Amino acid sequence: MSLLDRPSQAGGAPARPRRLPRRPGRRDADGAGRPGGRPRAVRELLLIIALFTVYKLGRLLASGRVAEAFDNAHRVWRLERLLDLPAETGVQQGLMHSQFLVSAANCYYAYVHFPAAILFLLWIYLRRPVHYRWVRRVMVALTAVALVLHLLVPLAPPRMLPATGLIDTAARFGPAVYGPPQTDTVANQYAAMPSLHIGWAAVIALGLIVTARTRWRWLWLLHPAVTIAVVVGTANHYWLDGIVVLAMLAVSALLLRPPAAPAASVTAAASGGGAPPAAPG
Repeated sequence: MSLLDRPSQAGGAPARPRRLPRRPGRRDADGAGRPGGRPRAVRELLLIIALFTVYKLGRLLASGRVAEAFDNAHRVWRLERLLDLPAETGVQQGLMHSQFLVSAANCYYAYVHFPAAILFLLWIYLRRPVHYRWVRRVMVALTAVALVLHLLVPLAPPRMLPATGLIDTAARFGPAVYGPPQTDTVANQYAAMPSLHIGWAAVIALGLIVTARTRWRWLWLLHPAVTIAVVVGTANHYWLDGIVVLAMLAVSALLLRPPAAPAASVTAAASGGGAPPAAPG
């Protein structure tokens, strides 16, 4: 049969080419990410900058309440002794046995907090986009509640409270992060409760443990553990600052559950296609 002898389509309308199904994670025509896909980079960057700006401004709103911050510091110190918590002086004395340990702790406090959070968010955005939104929500929720506490409960850190017997190791041995609190226009030094150094370190460990596949992933717990030792040993935070933020993170993690496995992978496994391949790392 020649091409001229073939019957035409019904109604004379040409046949439309069939559309191939989209693979999960590909973008729609308007560029928006599909569920489980990676959100737009520019939008995420602007959102993070906006949230960070609000956080910094909110902390500064709590400045100027010096007398209240010191009254709260004395209450926290007495409460820790009433709860029979170990004195923070023991951790600092352990650091003071070595110039290297003191300098390392000061550098860890000064240079690890923000870079570690930025690198973690960038890594999970690029390598684990399915979990990125969950991690961002947990971190934003934790930071928002912490900001409320910073506003409601101004707290002088133990390095400012002579009753603790602690010294400001950063000011004594360097590198120092803060200047005189009365002239500091960048950070509110009376916002010790709760400790976001510990909170963000715990979010990083949680995110990496949930998304990693290696059996060594539990070693990421060393990051919050070292952070706790650092912020206490350098006299920047009380034990209660860490206890409160970890309790807040536990509640946030229970309310904001991590995403389930992608539906396509579950369907393929149920239909006899075998278990979905494990993600690297």
